[in-house]
Formats: sequence, structure tokens, C-alpha cells
Amino acid sequence: MTERRFGLIVIGDELLSGKRQDKHFPKLVTLLHARGLELSWVHFIGDDPALIQRTLGETFASGDIVISCGGIGATPDDRTRECAAAALGVPLARHPDGVAELEARFGRPIKPDQRLRLVDFPQGSTIIPNPVNRVPGFAIREHYFVPGFPNMAWPMMEWVLDVRYPQLHAPGSRVEQAISVDGAKESDVIPLMERFVEGHPELRLSCLPSTEPHGFRLELGLRGPADAVAAGMEEIRAEVERLGFAWTPVTPPPEEDGSPV
Repeated sequence: MTERRFGLIVIGDELLSGKRQDKHFPKLVTLLHARGLELSWVHFIGDDPALIQRTLGETFASGDIVISCGGIGATPDDRTRECAAAALGVPLARHPDGVAELEARFGRPIKPDQRLRLVDFPQGSTIIPNPVNRVPGFAIREHYFVPGFPNMAWPMMEWVLDVRYPQLHAPGSRVEQAISVDGAKESDVIPLMERFVEGHPELRLSCLPSTEPHGFRLELGLRGPADAVAAGMEEIRAEVERLGFAWTPVTPPPEEDGSPV
């Protein structure tokens, strides 16, 4: 089976203006990594209906598994629900399970009426439970729409990964290793990298150059299946030594717990 790709869309003018800093990107990377999965792409976009609709039209057609954060409230600047419906060519419909969740949270009848807009979802959607205030997100065509608030979005992301995609989980199956090569420039290792990429298509090879006060330095990294990474890194270390460069292992930084601040 072809490996599934995960994508992230984060919506909000406040992010692009710098008023708020995004926390969803690093959190989703952490959640995926813990399950042996990885993020393939991320889009940050503002509250522009035409742009949201165009972006969703492209991602619905991609076949990717997509989590979208933000823009599903009831105020006029929350446009994600309408844009998702327009991108799919379906109407919005009040979701009965969503109404039941609101009634459990706010009582019956729901007042004010504007609250019911919170569960107007593209026709054919299912709901994503919200453990914080019971106002649900929605899912359609392997796109999962959650609020912008981290304390709500993050457990909803976990629910999506654990309830909808447990069959994709493979904890510990994908790893990353890197070495630091002192004195080397990119041009010194390009032939090495070209040979390696051709011979190991299952691995992702990266090169991060930097300049130091005493000269050049670069970091060569490998990401992929654990056994293949171990063997591939041994090959790279040997090649680096043959080129006459010394190397040291790079210790990855400790993972943050991702708690909201």
C-alpha cells in the first residue's frame, strides 16, 4: 500500500500578522512522530474565503490526510465551514449529532440561536468530539476540522489519529540520525549525496551547512525506517572519512511536551 501523507492547514489572520504564534505545527509533528508517522506539508493562510476555498479544493483532490485548525466558530470571520462546503460543491447542513452535543452542553432549547451555527457543517460530514466544551469539529473526505484553541485542538487531533488511523501507527519504525562534519562545504559532499540518494530511495537525506568562526561545518541527516537509517548512516560515516573529514554524532534536542502556554 502506498504510504499515506499527512498535511496541516492553520487558518487565521492573527498568525500572519504576528499577533499570535502558531503552536499547532510543532505539536502535530510530535503527535505523528510518537506514532511512527510524519508530516509532509503545512499551509498557513489568512481568513480570506477565496484563498481558503482554493486551498481546500487542492487538498481535497490530493488524497492526503489533512488536519485544519481554526475558523470554525460562529463569528463572521470564521469562514472555514462555508469554504469547505464550497470547495466540495455541497451545501451546509445542521448536523443532528452536533446539535445533540450542543444541547448536552448548553441545554434545550439552545440559546442564543447563533450557537447552532457552530454545527452547520458541509453535507456528509461526521463530527469530531471536543472533550473540553463539547462543541464538535467536523470531518469530511479525510479532512479534519478542529478549533484554533490548542487546548481543544490537540486532544481532537489525537482522537483523529488514534480512532481513525490506528492501522497506520508504527511507533519507533521511523527514526532520524545526523552527524556534524567539520571543515566540509556543500560542494565537498554533493557527489556523495547524489550516489546515496540514488541508492537509497527509501531514506530522506538532508544537508544543513553553516559557517563557524574557524571555518565551515555541515550536518548530514538521515530519516526513515530504523534499520535502513542505521545501515545508511554507517555508509555515510565511512564515505565522509574517505573524503578526509572528521565527524561527530549530533544529539537530538529533547522533545517538548507541547503543553499550551
